[in-house]
Amino acid sequence: MMKAVNKVLENDKYRLNAVIEFCDNVLENGRDRYRENPSPLFCDGINIDTLEQIKWYFPDTGEVVISNLATQQNLFRTLTSLSNVLNEPKYKDSAMAAIRFHFEHLVDKSGLLQWGGHKFIDLKTLEPVGAAEKNYVHELKNCFPFYDLMYEVNPNSTEKFIKAFWNAHVYDWEELDVGRHGEYGLAVGSVWKQELVQCPPFRESLGLSFINTGNDLIYAGASLYRLHGNKDALRWAKHLAYQFVSARDKNTGLGAYQFTQPKKTGETDDDTITLSKYGDRAKRQFGPEFGDVALEAKVLREGGANSIYGKNALMQQQIAEEIGEDAKDMLAWTYEGLRSFARYAYIPANNSFRTMFTDGTDLTGYVLKRNGYYGKAGSEMKSYFAHCGFLLSYSRAFLATRDISFWIMSRSIAKGNDLGEIGDEPGRAVRINMDTECSDPIALFAIIDLYRATMCEDYLDLGRAIGDNMVRRSYHKGYFIKDSTRIHAKFDALEPFALISLQAAIEDKLESIPTFVNGAGFISGDYQFPDGTIETVFDWQLYQLRRGEDITDLIKGKRSS
Repeated sequence: MMKAVNKVLENDKYRLNAVIEFCDNVLENGRDRYRENPSPLFCDGINIDTLEQIKWYFPDTGEVVISNLATQQNLFRTLTSLSNVLNEPKYKDSAMAAIRFHFEHLVDKSGLLQWGGHKFIDLKTLEPVGAAEKNYVHELKNCFPFYDLMYEVNPNSTEKFIKAFWNAHVYDWEELDVGRHGEYGLAVGSVWKQELVQCPPFRESLGLSFINTGNDLIYAGASLYRLHGNKDALRWAKHLAYQFVSARDKNTGLGAYQFTQPKKTGETDDDTITLSKYGDRAKRQFGPEFGDVALEAKVLREGGANSIYGKNALMQQQIAEEIGEDAKDMLAWTYEGLRSFARYAYIPANNSFRTMFTDGTDLTGYVLKRNGYYGKAGSEMKSYFAHCGFLLSYSRAFLATRDISFWIMSRSIAKGNDLGEIGDEPGRAVRINMDTECSDPIALFAIIDLYRATMCEDYLDLGRAIGDNMVRRSYHKGYFIKDSTRIHAKFDALEPFALISLQAAIEDKLESIPTFVNGAGFISGDYQFPDGTIETVFDWQLYQLRRGEDITDLIKGKRSS
């Protein structure tokens, strides 16, 4: 393919300068400021008005400054990308220094990092803190850490972590009983040396085999094979990936969000209590009406579909591209799943997907008969919008296979997201919408993919339009936030990563940019409010806070936008 020669426009410089200013501000204001000889660690975010670093309030330990390596992986990709585009090492070096500090000071005896959904570092004390009610467990869900950078910092520590990760989350190797919560302090056994045993799907287990945790285990094992040549890690990554395939419906090929069902270990008559120890939550809520299909593993709704056809599909395509022949079976499973989802779930008329059981039973419009995990009695199950995460999965699938069904989906989802006509095939009969209001960074990653494959200038122009929208919406006071009314900036935001990737495309430097795999960390746990009350909070809620708004009103009022 001929090398692209692109004109540099004034807005290109403006967008690049926004990323540079953001990264400079993070380096200046977003790191350890609590000791004379500060650590190289970053906080997770900042108040853009006061520059106060973002905090959590635990019932047992009180105020802590959040520093979670798991919720900084896209920040590290941004910093690395900026160094590579500018040929300025300080940004990448700062990310490597934070990783190195964790490897040297903040792992348990097995090599498990003190990070994740329920545990992180208090930047003021450099001590691990977390959700006591969750027993300070290890948890990653669709995080997809930047293993390439971790391996560059310390190959042995990276290998040790990935082994410890699997060791903590596989409770029974023969049954492949896996769960989202991993215990710290375990001795590492003979990880990946066991014989593979294919057990029947939907068996009862104590672990919850959710694909969002499975995705991270799969990605970790495959990454270790790619980086370190560990064949056993890949063998088990593929074995785990196949469990979700084995739980797909045999007729439709849809699913599966999990491959086991939770073992019932308790009794309750209260249908508002939805803990898994009381049995499969779909069976409890839908069983009387729908019978055997009513299992959590067989429900396909927005969150699960996003993890299966957005996160898993994108991640496994990337694994296969990097590994090649040794991952071709994973690629085949991915393509089969995407075809089934397009055939049975997609509604072109309004660019949405049906909520359904994996046997094809449409639940869209169904009114719940009783309370439960899926909503209150009387509430209606709805379809959900086909966002650009799905566009990215389908467009990458088409570019690799030239399967026209994938391109039909890509075109339809692109139109549904206000991007215009992306072509009757890539680069041909393109009629993009330059007046689009889309400012979704994932849309920009999808358009960059199309440009890389075709060098069609129309795609680059559309990428510029999305990037300009992104800057107008989210770039304020030198940081990226949801919009101008918010006061907390999350350093792990996708906007700067997407914008520096766009600049790399303009400068023909895409090969130096980490591939976007649509991962991100999260934090969840008890949060104590100023009035002393305690509620479960997610970190994303902290970044919704508007100027002049009280955190208690935001979260207790359950405002989510």
